[in-house]
Amino acid sequence: MVSNFSTIAWRASARARVLPAFRCSQRPSALLPKWTECCPSAVRYVSDNTASTPTTETVKETAQDTAKEAPRETPKRAGRRSSRKALYGTSLALTLLVGYIYGTDTRASIHRYAIVPLIRAVYPDAEEAHHVGVDNLKMLYRFGLHPRERGNPDGDGVLATEVFGYPLSNPIGISAGLDKHADIPDALLDIGPAIVEVGGTTPLPQEGNPKPRVFRLPSQHAMINRYGLNSKGADHMAAVLKQRVQDFAYAAGFGMHDQSEQRVLDGEAGVPPGSLVPGKLLAVQVAKNKATPDADLDAIKRDYVYCVDRVARYADILVVNVSSPNTPGLRDLQASAPLTAILSAVVGAAQDVQRKTKPYVMVKVSPDEDSDEQISGICDAVWKSGVDGVIVGNTTNRRPDPRPAGFVLPATEQQALSETGGYSGPQLFDRSVPLIARYRALLDQGPAAKPSDADRPSETAPAAPASRKVIFASGGITTGQQARAALDAGASVAMMYTGVVYGGIGTVTRVKQELREELQKK
Repeated sequence: MVSNFSTIAWRASARARVLPAFRCSQRPSALLPKWTECCPSAVRYVSDNTASTPTTETVKETAQDTAKEAPRETPKRAGRRSSRKALYGTSLALTLLVGYIYGTDTRASIHRYAIVPLIRAVYPDAEEAHHVGVDNLKMLYRFGLHPRERGNPDGDGVLATEVFGYPLSNPIGISAGLDKHADIPDALLDIGPAIVEVGGTTPLPQEGNPKPRVFRLPSQHAMINRYGLNSKGADHMAAVLKQRVQDFAYAAGFGMHDQSEQRVLDGEAGVPPGSLVPGKLLAVQVAKNKATPDADLDAIKRDYVYCVDRVARYADILVVNVSSPNTPGLRDLQASAPLTAILSAVVGAAQDVQRKTKPYVMVKVSPDEDSDEQISGICDAVWKSGVDGVIVGNTTNRRPDPRPAGFVLPATEQQALSETGGYSGPQLFDRSVPLIARYRALLDQGPAAKPSDADRPSETAPAAPASRKVIFASGGITTGQQARAALDAGASVAMMYTGVVYGGIGTVTRVKQELREELQKK
């Protein structure tokens, strides 16, 4: 029996040496009574090896002693940690606040020198970049994170002007093309212009020309496009603009019914029915569908009138586009007779709009129709139809020489220059100013009545002499100095498009500041 227990003890000692973890987890105390009787030596060995093995009670006592002996955190240290957390939280909040104020200010240089190049690098296709820009600006406006002018820079009155007898905060506008479907008129108004033109819209939705159809010339800060008046249709635009007025009426406390919308449109809110912003106006551009036969003048008139019937209710100014170079046959409508018929139909439809004030009507003309006969015919149509003004001009089919003189365009830009479409960029400015002056001179002479006028249909009969016709300048304006030159030539508003594309969201603010400095010098 002793030898058997000796064997057991030897095995136990070997196991203890090889598997200490296992040994420590056993409870040899349970075996000691039997081993005491049979093998005192084995018991002595095991007792020596288990003496250091902590029991459950020992572990609990040790933990309690350790807890008692551990130094507690002093109030001073706890206060220091709390202060550190508060400091970090405050620093983060201040960082976010400063970033918000800086990033949403049109004066921030990041909009011009970082965001525009980044978008151009990430989106090589210019049309895709355009859509991304509009979508993001629309989203930012929804959450109040969009760029806007701060500090009311127009409050000094230096740039104040008057158009159609209405006081404008400044003479700068944004041309149609940036906001084709009236997605972001409010966001564009917030970056500083007094005029925003949306569209153009056509009666029925149309895709426009096949893609790709927009091409950049970065070295020239210019573009070539052949969109072809892609449009979601006049009904879609009317629904978007109607919802905008309804939202405004509700926010202004007029309620959520049809009468509240009508009250805003009738001027009870003290703002123009189109822009919904004091001192600013919204222009909506209308055009005909590409599928409408060019030779069917009655069908063409119906196209324009259809658009007017839908969107005029929500516009301060209606712009009749007869000058896009990307719709076949459209520029032929600038001849005196068809233009007079179209403009007369639009003016008549605009007068039927159900609101107290009626929208003004302007016609957008091409910079390429610049012969004396062409300009005279357009001015004649303006007077006969009762149109309120002219936008001079649009994109051009011509290709100006690169700047500076002798500069060789990169291969990609030479390829873009050969694409079909309308060219827009700073190079148009030198031709725009003389053209504005010529229109100003002819329009100021008044209607050129002729003996044969009495034999014409009443629709085209000469209009009675009216107030001075308004001119908006559009074509290559990118600086305050150029805006001043256009205004001095006879325009009331200087419109921009490509300048904003390349100059970023802060372009209007910059141009206004430059113009303010120019006028103060004068």
